[in-house]
Amino acid sequence: MFCGGAEPERTQQAEQAGIFTISLDFELYWGMRHLSNVANYYPNLVGARSAVPAMLDMFSEYDIHATWATVGFLFADSTEQLTEWAPKRRPDYRDRSHSPYRDLPSVESHETAASIYFAPSLIRLIAATPNQEIATHTYSHYYCLSEGQDLNSFRADLMATRAAAKQLSCNIRTMVFPQNQYRSDYLASCLEQGILAYRGNQPSWMHRPSSRGRFRYLSRFARRMDAYVPLGNCNCTALPLKNTRLPIDIPASRFLLPYSRRLRWLEPLRLRRILSELTCAASHGRLYHLWWHPHNFGVNTELNLAFLRRVLNHYRVLQRHFGMESLNMGELVDRVRN
Repeated sequence: MFCGGAEPERTQQAEQAGIFTISLDFELYWGMRHLSNVANYYPNLVGARSAVPAMLDMFSEYDIHATWATVGFLFADSTEQLTEWAPKRRPDYRDRSHSPYRDLPSVESHETAASIYFAPSLIRLIAATPNQEIATHTYSHYYCLSEGQDLNSFRADLMATRAAAKQLSCNIRTMVFPQNQYRSDYLASCLEQGILAYRGNQPSWMHRPSSRGRFRYLSRFARRMDAYVPLGNCNCTALPLKNTRLPIDIPASRFLLPYSRRLRWLEPLRLRRILSELTCAASHGRLYHLWWHPHNFGVNTELNLAFLRRVLNHYRVLQRHFGMESLNMGELVDRVRN
């Protein structure tokens, strides 16, 4: 059932104010290259370059503090720079198609206004926008659950992304595992590289981390359905976060599905699902963690931004009624530790 109505019913605050966290998986081509029809997705990837500034403007308007988990390849201005920063030890995936090092753009390639491989100009724009945090999505969009990789290559990948981020004066403190392939046995290495928090998965079976396979497609279908009608439990996380050992698990609550013309008749349900969960978090002093990819807004950009505006308008109401607060992942770490 829904956590609560889309509109708050009372104005008194909970003992602890709710927290609204937004994180974005900023990956462009490197997160979609595994698709057999990735060329058909290029309009989304190119369109993300316009969507990012538009989202930043909206975040500034609503004073939204967001985390941008960025693939390390995007810090580079060219293929030459990307390979220069790349670790010497790389994952030896059994499925060779998992490795992005096999299909790098030509050595002459560099960032342009339509680049889907490099994005240092956008990273600088994000970093210069108040209350935005640059986090890591690993250097190479690393698959932690794929056969053939190991802890040593994962550690080398993290070291490379920290070095790349420093080139743009970005201090990396939090991370998102690509494809949410979280591994508890890799967390110590994350902490060694200064990672103080990560976006964890929801406890429901449909959010269990997995590599590619039949279960992954079943869980993806279930998650898609859950975006419209409740199949799982309430997605708000109790505060304070139970696991305060570093790195801290900041669980996801909801993936913000992009607009679909085919499913446009379900848009009211999609909106109600998010607003009700957000209301639940605000009225009970819980955490609500919304996430998506910038390239999800790469097409139908205005429709997606309009949907996001309705979510942020509702957040403003909850902020006024319940004192709800927007914190990025790094700020939430500081709040938990202090």
